[in-house]
Amino acid sequence: MSPPPATPLLDRVRTPSDMRNLSPEQLKQLAEELRAETIHTVSTTGGHLGASLGVVELTVALHAIFDTPDDRLIWDVGHQAYPHKILTGRRDRIRTLRQGGGLSGFTRRSESEYDPFGAAHSSTSISAGLGMAVARDLLAPLGKGKGVGQNVIAVIGDGAMSAGMAYEAMNNAGALKSRLVVVLNDNDMSIARPVGAMSAYLSRLISSRPFLSIREVMGRLARRFPRPLAQAAKRADEYARGMLTGGTLFEEMGFYYVGPIDGHDLDHLLPVLRNLREADEGGPILLHVVTQKGKGYAPAEESADKYHGVVKFNVVTGEQVKAPPGPPSYTKVFAQALIAEAEADPTVVAITAAMPSGTGLDAFEKKFPRRIFDVGIAEQHAVTFAAGMATEGLKPFVAIYSTFLQRAYDQVVHDVALQNLPVRFAMDRAGLVGADGATHAGAYDVAFLSCIPNMTLMAAADEVELMHMVATAAAHDSGPIAFRYPRGEGTGLELPARGTVLPVGKGRVLREGSTIAILSYGTRLAEAMKAAEELAAQGLSCTVADARFAKPLDTELVERLARNHAVLLTVEEGSVGGFGSLVAQHLAHAGLLDGGLRFRPLVLPDIYIDHESPKKQYDLAGLNGPQIAQAARDALGRETTARPARA
Repeated sequence: MSPPPATPLLDRVRTPSDMRNLSPEQLKQLAEELRAETIHTVSTTGGHLGASLGVVELTVALHAIFDTPDDRLIWDVGHQAYPHKILTGRRDRIRTLRQGGGLSGFTRRSESEYDPFGAAHSSTSISAGLGMAVARDLLAPLGKGKGVGQNVIAVIGDGAMSAGMAYEAMNNAGALKSRLVVVLNDNDMSIARPVGAMSAYLSRLISSRPFLSIREVMGRLARRFPRPLAQAAKRADEYARGMLTGGTLFEEMGFYYVGPIDGHDLDHLLPVLRNLREADEGGPILLHVVTQKGKGYAPAEESADKYHGVVKFNVVTGEQVKAPPGPPSYTKVFAQALIAEAEADPTVVAITAAMPSGTGLDAFEKKFPRRIFDVGIAEQHAVTFAAGMATEGLKPFVAIYSTFLQRAYDQVVHDVALQNLPVRFAMDRAGLVGADGATHAGAYDVAFLSCIPNMTLMAAADEVELMHMVATAAAHDSGPIAFRYPRGEGTGLELPARGTVLPVGKGRVLREGSTIAILSYGTRLAEAMKAAEELAAQGLSCTVADARFAKPLDTELVERLARNHAVLLTVEEGSVGGFGSLVAQHLAHAGLLDGGLRFRPLVLPDIYIDHESPKKQYDLAGLNGPQIAQAARDALGRETTARPARA
């Protein structure tokens, strides 16, 4: 591990107020030290590096010019917020990022007053910022809030601007005309014209108080003209500036556009931000800054995707610390299985919402570049887009993290299930996700999908089962079907060349016993088997079964387990209202809860589980082998001998 960098100026900054008397040259030095500190931090903790390095100068400038935390600074997603955390009183804990009891990898209201809005999902910043601006405007006359001079600044990346929610918020902001500053961090889409001295000059000019005042005066005069002349004057102003700066789209949505400017040049950033701070009249403003992911660290500049999210790495060489070779990840197995299906069936296509590598579909793209569709951060569109494909006979697989599928729930219900369209949902990151914490945990998909008519639900117990479920989904043409699988490596089983279609709605029994039955749904099956071994060592005979399907439920298997055992446990890595609830409902209707059966559904607790190692997370949830065994013993009470089966 390399020694920490020398940071004499950064050492003097405890909070942003310590920056506001620094000269521009000192702020430049501070930015360099902040970049070095960020690189060293992430080299020891892992996390999101490239995005954070891309906003170092922007972070320094925003905190130097605006009066945070009274002025509200909102970071969209939060991938880029590590420099922000260092400058806002959290430097002494920055090397606890994403570790148990440490700082979150994203912004979080409970962590700091400098985080006015928590984020980890994309494209929420403008909506939240507009809400804060409207609250300021309504509360100030009542003598409440921070007052009319409070600024609200939302920083959103160009990738997040691909989501419809961002445009919905901008449309609303343009109509309300509340004072709000949106900083568009353009680091990938190349929507900007070349950035240089002339652009910087124009940006300073059009963001200045005299220019804004002249524009307002001309606007008032234009309103005294006949309506056609007034409209023509307004259009002439907007299009003239749009031709110079490229901001016509944002102007049409009601924003005053400034930019593009170099997001790494403090000589450009500071005067423009100062002008925007002093622009105390008018509606929303969009500042367009152009940055580079990984700026200032050569390995990250050369490979932005590779250094977006990193594990621990060597600062000097950039080499990431690789874990010892192990079984392929579930994500990789899914991709291999889907490729096998696509090779056999030319109607199989794949859809991702800006996550081709995260979902493994980058491998699919190499084989079938015309049969994969990245729709951007637009989960709602992705689902309805797939529905349209399904109407015409294609077999769309929507590969999406469980936590992100939440964003498209209405489309799943209205556009897919209601029409009984055979869209296939591959839900990655189902269950707990370690260092990414509660914002990315796939806790709710079983509950929110199982209540939808026409839906078929599967959960893979291991990587071979995952391959079978991909094959089953490909063959399933009678309605929507979804399958879930976790983050991380598989169990090391030998994989077939292609999965086998499973009988829909049928589980399997892996171990026969007589006293306790454990019915697992998903990858807690291995822990259920460990629990059975522990119970057997104590003289308690245990059956273990893999449900495979939550819907349709294998009612024959459920009833057999309930009739022939004293205790029935269901185990799943999902919330209340999921698989266990479906089993309980069936048992109740079948009258099998009336005869003394001790039924216990084991689910994720009704709390948000913070970032931690997966083992500790599942210990907390009570879903590892020892906790499952203890739940069985608790259900039996003090008795430890086998009970006779009920008729």
